[in-house]
Amino acid sequence: MNKKIVIIPMVAIIIITLVGLSSNEPTEKKNIAFHATLADPELYADGEYTDTFTIEQGEYYFRFVPNGSSPKVLSITISGNSFEYAEDFKRVGTPHQTGISEYYTWDYDGQKNITISETQQISISINPNGETVGSVSVDILEN
Repeated sequence: MNKKIVIIPMVAIIIITLVGLSSNEPTEKKNIAFHATLADPELYADGEYTDTFTIEQGEYYFRFVPNGSSPKVLSITISGNSFEYAEDFKRVGTPHQTGISEYYTWDYDGQKNITISETQQISISINPNGETVGSVSVDILEN
């Protein structure tokens, strides 16, 4: 068997694989200013999750990872030296049909965008309104 016949296809496969891998580079990661995964009722003191963190000046937005057992209403308040925010996020399900079944994807509706005018330490309070058994992740990401 001629070595050129074997080597040329192998080199072509390697080149195609390398080009494919380089085009699948991850997109720029969003800067995460805050993250909490609330999956245990013990994370809530007196029915609320609270935390304090420093946030830089800029534009941010909330991202949630809920499921069907997540709280129906998630009340979030944030306060800092020059910033106050309060929102009652309501869980909404979007039905999806397949040929043999129906399933839902979940999100929270509410004002998700916030603007921080100066770097500051802020306090966040997340109130699941009595529904501490369902899990939800809450992120504040930089725009």
